[in-house]
Amino acid sequence: MPPAGPKLLTQIAAVHFVSHVHIMLVPALLPVLPGLLGVGFVELGVALAVFNIVSALVQAPLGYAVDHYGARKVLKAGLLLGSLSFLLVALSPSYALLLVAMAMAGLANGVYHPADYALLANGIEQSRLGQAFSIHTFAGFLGSALTPALFLGIAAGFGTQAALAAGAAVGLAALLLISVPGSGVYQVARPGNADGAAPAAAARVRLFTPMLGVLTVLFILLNLSTSAIEKFSVAALVQGQGLTLAWANTALTAFLLSSAVGVLCGGALADRTRRHGLVAALAFALAAALTALVALGLLRGWTLVVVLGAIGLLTGVIAPSRDMLVKAAAARGSEGKAFGLVSTGFNIGGALGPVAFGWMLDQRLANGVFVASVVFMLLTVLLTLAQEAYLARRQRQRA
Repeated sequence: MPPAGPKLLTQIAAVHFVSHVHIMLVPALLPVLPGLLGVGFVELGVALAVFNIVSALVQAPLGYAVDHYGARKVLKAGLLLGSLSFLLVALSPSYALLLVAMAMAGLANGVYHPADYALLANGIEQSRLGQAFSIHTFAGFLGSALTPALFLGIAAGFGTQAALAAGAAVGLAALLLISVPGSGVYQVARPGNADGAAPAAAARVRLFTPMLGVLTVLFILLNLSTSAIEKFSVAALVQGQGLTLAWANTALTAFLLSSAVGVLCGGALADRTRRHGLVAALAFALAAALTALVALGLLRGWTLVVVLGAIGLLTGVIAPSRDMLVKAAAARGSEGKAFGLVSTGFNIGGALGPVAFGWMLDQRLANGVFVASVVFMLLTVLLTLAQEAYLARRQRQRA
């Protein structure tokens, strides 16, 4: 890595950890937020939808801001705004303020992927970029994995408002970390345009490619297939299968921690094969089969924990290859815009899923959450196989 490489990766990994804490904070507190705010799961699903709708709307413009104004400045603004959003609800809890806070947090969330990936793409050696992407994604998954147990524990010991305030404090700590003068983020030079002063219209043509369109749809399906488990499995297991909150939370933690491990395994696989589509399809097909077992409601105790852990491992494998595909599809100097565009897929899925899954819980159709996850996993398998076949045809035509 360049001199800034290890320092930069540490900082950006920490930021990505915080971004996933902020993404998961409200879902992690779903069991206790109705008592604090006096609302049902549908209303909380609407709040999560607001978060994702705002993120979807701002991802691409913020990607442009990253490329135009510099990733470091935009990233610091996002961390500050995200932290203030949760502090707002902690200090004055109400459903109306939660909606405002989710809009603020959604705007902040739109910063992370374009800024993080732009900094890594321009501050890490190309030969180690896949490894860097893997570690970056691992840190985010780790943030998701630790959030439910950590912040539900804080809520149990000190109250739900204290848990929200702790989420804000974590964000402010990351802001201080990347504000150290001369640190890694300050050593990343903004890329010049290799083609000289290329017209803006040409840059737009290079950005909107069929490959990026397919990757955006893939991101939508990935979000829908995994967010059902990440954000609603605890409530679904308690309501639909009669598990205690402790066992349901243990199973979710196993899923999230294994997802983080799966990301590292996926990074190793990505360095050893070019058949990324086949690897992803196989992993998601196996995950769909195991999730179907969970949906049947036949698993209990440690068996359920192990199975959800295996599902998390399989769904994590695809992440490094996904990120490298986006990097390969992005024009030099347009990494922020490309990742901003494709990441809207996560937010589109995140806007649609919570309302539907919340409705299922309110209608006492808790196992439908897992059935929906199976359906989206199978659609992901079909898309990745179709993409793999398309790329294979193109290679044969060029040969």
